[in-house]
Amino acid sequence: MIDFYTLTSPNALKVFLMLEECQLPYNLKFVDVWKGEQFTPEFTKINPNQKIPAIVDNDGPGGKPYTVIESGAILMYLADKAGKFLPADKRKHFDCIQWVMVQMANVGPMFGQNVHFSRFAPAGSEYGQSRYRTQVNRLFDLYDKRLADNKYVAGDEYTIADIAAYPWLRGWEFQGVTIDQRPNVKRWVEEITQRPAAKKMIEYVPTVKSVRDSATDDAKDRYFGRGKYARG
Repeated sequence: MIDFYTLTSPNALKVFLMLEECQLPYNLKFVDVWKGEQFTPEFTKINPNQKIPAIVDNDGPGGKPYTVIESGAILMYLADKAGKFLPADKRKHFDCIQWVMVQMANVGPMFGQNVHFSRFAPAGSEYGQSRYRTQVNRLFDLYDKRLADNKYVAGDEYTIADIAAYPWLRGWEFQGVTIDQRPNVKRWVEEITQRPAAKKMIEYVPTVKSVRDSATDDAKDRYFGRGKYARG
């Protein structure tokens, strides 16, 4: 059984999607980051970086518990465990890994900063808003061009490269992006949304209670590392 430490961020959702796709048994362990639960000593032992998602596979290598942090690493670990969604062919294998890295190094950081500067940053952040909105649009264009020549992100088969990107790209409205001029991304999102695992992921989101909208200013400052939590 896998203990899955999660909430509803796209990085957490891609692990949820992967677990469902692989049909691996798991227990949901909610970590409400808006209450600061990621900073507790108990969770810090699991992930010293104090972020979700994280998993503890109680039947890990050698039959012993094994902890995995960072969503991209978790996808690779689960693909290895289940023997699914990571091609064995070496060229296809590394095509897939490259596009997982595109999501991890580009989509996640740029999309996250776009949301921060457009929704949470104080007035006077126009430069940040413009910079990250530009990067988000660039990345949507990148994926649209990639998907013009490929059915899926890494090629002709559904892989963890798709699972990594889908929870981010499906949220184009939240990112303030127009999708009609990206028909290939739209086609791809619509296709994946019809998968049973994706439907379950989408159903899962509104069932999770979080205090983001009612979080105190201190809780938000701690989450964002600002105010008295800022470091010089």
